[in-house]
Amino acid sequence: MAAGVERIDWAAPWLQPWQAIGEPLAGRLLGAGAPVHAVLSAACATPVQFAPQGELPGGMAYEQYIWDTRRVPTRDNLHDFFNGLVWLQFPLAKRRINELQARAIAQDGVGAERGPLRDALTVFDENGALLSAPPALWQALQARDWGRLFGELRPQWQHARLVLFGHALMEKLVSPRKPIVAHVYQAPAAIKSIADLDAWLARNMQPEPWATKPFSPLPVLGVPGWWPDNEAPGFYADAQVFRPPR
Repeated sequence: MAAGVERIDWAAPWLQPWQAIGEPLAGRLLGAGAPVHAVLSAACATPVQFAPQGELPGGMAYEQYIWDTRRVPTRDNLHDFFNGLVWLQFPLAKRRINELQARAIAQDGVGAERGPLRDALTVFDENGALLSAPPALWQALQARDWGRLFGELRPQWQHARLVLFGHALMEKLVSPRKPIVAHVYQAPAAIKSIADLDAWLARNMQPEPWATKPFSPLPVLGVPGWWPDNEAPGFYADAQVFRPPR
């Protein structure tokens, strides 16, 4: 069983898109004490199956193994539990990330450092989120104009939607802390369902633009309605978290 799954607060606003699928699976883990890979594999159809971590051969790249076998080595921890949930909710986008990672490995090998594309894909896979928002919010976010983003424009957040994608990001938010930052990618406001968002994201993952890391940093607990402390005006004055532009 994944240690810590009992600490997940499924009522947290950032887990709202994940509650319907995640809470029952967490319940099965808690009730049966089954390994994470078994519970995920039994959940629903995906382009992959989940396997014990021990299946990954020594010296073989994790991403290459998934591409070759369509099996995801999975440990019994929160990190891999959330990774499995993302595979269940975003199967097309996760498969596209895996495809691009495997292509880059085939072309360049596994070096001491990832290339720009693999690095960007990993950043988003671990800590990414998708934000559809009015243009003024996007402009303020990209400018890191935190005062305008969360002050003057605060009412416009009711027309925005932030969906977490990164499994490490979700793991961190099990113990919420002010400095937790998402790497945010802009999504169209017209897309409402997770399935449509998944298909759109998979289509839009192209090597050249993604290698530039087209993301904006967003301290997620600053999102209005996501954390009670951000109702205090001084919350956003912390320059160690809400950093000014370089």
